Amino acid sequence: MRHLKNITLLLAALVAFVANANVPTGYYSSIDGKRGQDLKNAVHQLLKNHTVMTYSSLWYHFQSTDCHFENPNQVWDMYSNITRYFRGSSAVSGMNREHSFPKSWWGGTQVDAYTDLNHLYPSDGEANLAKNNYPLGEVSTAYYNNGCTKVGSPVAGQGGGCSTVFEPDDEYKGDFARTYFYMATCYQDYTWKYTYMVSNTSWLTLNQWSINLLLKWSRQDPVSDKEVARNDAVYKIQNNRNPFIDNPLLAEYIWGDRQGEAFYVDQSGEEPQGDPMLITPNLETVIEMGEVAIGKSLSVTVYVKGQYLREDLSVLLFRDDARMFSIPVNSIPRSVANSEQGYPLVITYNPTTLGNHKCRLLIYDGGLTGSYGADIMAECVPVPTLSTINALPATDIEGQNYVAHWEEAPETVDYYILNRIVYDDNNNIVSSDQFTTEETVYLFNDLMPDQTHTYTVQSFRLGYTSNPSNVITVAYSAINGIETDKPIAFIPTSGGVLIKCSEPHHDVAIYNTGGQLVKHIDVVNNDDFIYLPQGIYIMRSASARKPSKMVIK
Repeated sequence: MRHLKNITLLLAALVAFVANANVPTGYYSSIDGKRGQDLKNAVHQLLKNHTVMTYSSLWYHFQSTDCHFENPNQVWDMYSNITRYFRGSSAVSGMNREHSFPKSWWGGTQVDAYTDLNHLYPSDGEANLAKNNYPLGEVSTAYYNNGCTKVGSPVAGQGGGCSTVFEPDDEYKGDFARTYFYMATCYQDYTWKYTYMVSNTSWLTLNQWSINLLLKWSRQDPVSDKEVARNDAVYKIQNNRNPFIDNPLLAEYIWGDRQGEAFYVDQSGEEPQGDPMLITPNLETVIEMGEVAIGKSLSVTVYVKGQYLREDLSVLLFRDDARMFSIPVNSIPRSVANSEQGYPLVITYNPTTLGNHKCRLLIYDGGLTGSYGADIMAECVPVPTLSTINALPATDIEGQNYVAHWEEAPETVDYYILNRIVYDDNNNIVSSDQFTTEETVYLFNDLMPDQTHTYTVQSFRLGYTSNPSNVITVAYSAINGIETDKPIAFIPTSGGVLIKCSEPHHDVAIYNTGGQLVKHIDVVNNDDFIYLPQGIYIMRSASARKPSKMVIK
């Protein structure tokens, strides 16, 4: 179901903050009176220190951050119109844990951004594969369109040098824009590997073309009830918020029409005073640590942050399975708790028995009225048994590109590790890299002349990895051994393609986007018709050097 826009938020341009009772008093006081780069830096400091979730816990959290208002078991998917339902804390069939801000842009390493719920959404697997790590943009010619997600060539001036962009549905464009504003601020200190939309040389972090696009989308698609509810849910989990949802005008002060003006939370310019309070964690915080295998431990950091505290805070763990959890201190200095960063309290789960365990974190003293608490939950499971993965030959080898493939693991895994070694023509190792993905395919675009690549695959689950797979070799010279290059063309029609060629083509193979062989034809002639269902395909033959892409509608 399409989410309904909160009509009152169309007035957002006339006020400083969206009225939201769930934003704690004083949460944004540290950015008060700042302007320009100082303002963005202050927002960065406010956001960066938060409780970092485990990757295995994401499906559990999605049930509170990404469920429909009308049906709490239905997944709210911003990438497709397919209806799917949550099944406990297990992964939803056909869906991925999608980094809307592509993880490859910072190199894919598992830093804080890797599990930040402010940009992680459940996504239809097919749409996620089509979206790849392409930048946001407006599509001029689409080669993928499922009615919600479009992927294709960008309109002029967009893409940042990438020939393909991802365009979400109109009703979600503001959601993605505010997500990108958050990421460009919270992680402004990262060094970007891909700079389609971001820059390593400007405090603005975003490139000018992407600033123009994101501001346009944010203005045209105001904050929705869905975003407000999700922001509240994320705050309860990881104790930071997306300020560009709470305050749609903040983006204008950093990148837009009000850039350079001083920003005031209450528009008075006066520093507020008040009673001692605890900002994070709040009363509704649930610290879901996720799963850990027996014999291993798991830690998360919760930032304890207050305001106007007059004394040191006291902290302790109690109730239920408190013996399975530990914290390194029982007192937090008032000066640290009152700081912009807050105190990083590390909670460690070191279970001695299998099963679900829980306890409660209690925070008191400091001049607070009463005490504050947060529930802590985790699960201990048996050591996983991981099968050896079967790696498959690479496909779509063209120029510097190829797609690595492997079979899906028969058991539940967190992700796959792709190990690649690059050799020169003297068989010397040029580089050795690791890549992680949830898919069973991975696109490479750096195969150079006089090089040979090999890859193996392992599965990863709860700190354990499977044995390496068989070795697959990809050689640049393998695509240059064709003596003739006979052209082949096609005309897409309903139900297939009409072949156009001057000479017969032998050994014709047609693959889908997953690299699976769909058809093999010994020989095709001019005006032959090949029946194919709707989809995107790659066709090659023994005498055509360049593979052809076909889109059947």
